[in-house]
Amino acid sequence: MVSINGNAKVNLTLDILGVREDGFHEVAMVMQEISLHDTVELSKTDGDITLIIDGSDLPADETNLAWRAAKLIKDEYKLCGGAAIRLYKRIPIAAGLAGGSADAAAVLKGMNELYELSISEEELCRLGARLGSDIPFCIMGGTMLSTGRGEILERLPDFPECWMVLAKPPIGVSTAWAYKTYDNGYDGPHPDNAAMLEAIESGDMEKAASLLCNVLEGVTAAAHKEINEYKSIMMKNGAMASMMSGSGPTCFCIARNEASANEIAGALRAEGIEDVFAVKTVKQKEEI
Repeated sequence: MVSINGNAKVNLTLDILGVREDGFHEVAMVMQEISLHDTVELSKTDGDITLIIDGSDLPADETNLAWRAAKLIKDEYKLCGGAAIRLYKRIPIAAGLAGGSADAAAVLKGMNELYELSISEEELCRLGARLGSDIPFCIMGGTMLSTGRGEILERLPDFPECWMVLAKPPIGVSTAWAYKTYDNGYDGPHPDNAAMLEAIESGDMEKAASLLCNVLEGVTAAAHKEINEYKSIMMKNGAMASMMSGSGPTCFCIARNEASANEIAGALRAEGIEDVFAVKTVKQKEEI
């Protein structure tokens, strides 16, 4: 049996540059791996692919990205055997945290290890991009500048190690809806990715925190009042900065230290918010 963790991500920045000829959006965003993770366990079978999910009522069939990732490796490398997959779900779904992509990335890496295929990281990323734009990032992890439709990745220096607090409202947000609503008209701020890269390069946490920006935040917050409410609680309780991740609805903040993170998390839970997580940033290749 092979066990692999699939880590979630947050967006430190998210900008949309337009719509491509292939219908996808051209994006430019800085993404950060965090310690919140799902776990996949894989064992060999005679040929079938099976999936059991603990902690979620997600479909455990061929529509699930984890199942599709195993099938992709099986087909691509003409494996006679299959995989029995057990997924322990902790990352909230439809949350802007790339939970499904993290699961698929973990299965791709797990199948590679289970069947001793010696697939390079570059090739795993190429395969992952066929399933979803965030999967290559979830394979590589750390801190990345993501461009194209999200599959073109540039390794950045590790973001300064810090604690973050995540809080997910009890709603789901469709990524397709968020982008379509953005296309209907957006006149809000855009991130300064160049300045963010400089702040990360210099290890300037205060500067990086001041540069958090996500063009989809205003779109989602206009439809869901919880976004600004959660951010307000975070800031009132000592956060350096707060923002929504991805297309939402999860909000996160940068805390000054572990004690501050725990205080912020406690304040959110005191308001009756259930999905609250105190997490750390993850460096390139760092094991959880």
